[in-house]
Amino acid sequence: MSSSVQNQKNNRQTGVDPASAYDVIMDAIVTQKLAPSQKVSENILTEMFDISRTTARNIMEQLTAQQFLVSVSPRITRVAPLTLLDVKQNFAMRKMLQPEIFAMAASQVDVDQVIRMNEETAHKAPVDDDEQALRLLKANKQFNVFMAQQVRYPLLIHWIRQLEDTTMRIYWLYVKLNRTLPYTWEHQRALVEAIRRDASDDIREQVHRILSSSEERLLDAIFMHDQMYMQDLKVPD
Repeated sequence: MSSSVQNQKNNRQTGVDPASAYDVIMDAIVTQKLAPSQKVSENILTEMFDISRTTARNIMEQLTAQQFLVSVSPRITRVAPLTLLDVKQNFAMRKMLQPEIFAMAASQVDVDQVIRMNEETAHKAPVDDDEQALRLLKANKQFNVFMAQQVRYPLLIHWIRQLEDTTMRIYWLYVKLNRTLPYTWEHQRALVEAIRRDASDDIREQVHRILSSSEERLLDAIFMHDQMYMQDLKVPD
């Protein structure tokens, strides 16, 4: 293929806007369309998501820096594994950070906005639809990132975004196994009420309760499914 033809191919109009391509690929990692430890490349991403090689290359570099992709060798890149250690580490870090973040943010937030954002995470019927599951997980992420943004520490916000993307990967397992989120609406309502009152100690307690309950439920769900006793935590076929 001539260089001019190749350039035309690389610069073609694509199905996914480069500005949103990162989110589309991150969604695929969360939902395991790109499964843990699956091999990826510029060509694979270009074909799967109808993006240019340049866009694919840039996103691969970004996701590798954020440890959602791992470079096994100069020629082989894979989706980062998802292991029990990842689950435990994610919960441990959120237990250290989120109770303080929420307590610090409470005096700064618009409580009505907090209530609206929290309602976006609510569901009553079983979550049977992948699109609905992803929407709920994103709403939960947006709620937690929003609270971190009120603290106004850029590095902290960056850490929380990365933790929440990993949280979506982890919670996706629970949703697919149990058709619901690992935390309860009652827990969320108690947290919002504590935020409304700006009751720092109660806020810390409610956040820790949500995280501890979610961790326990998620680990129980994993251990109850024999197919998930492996290095990578993949949704059973």
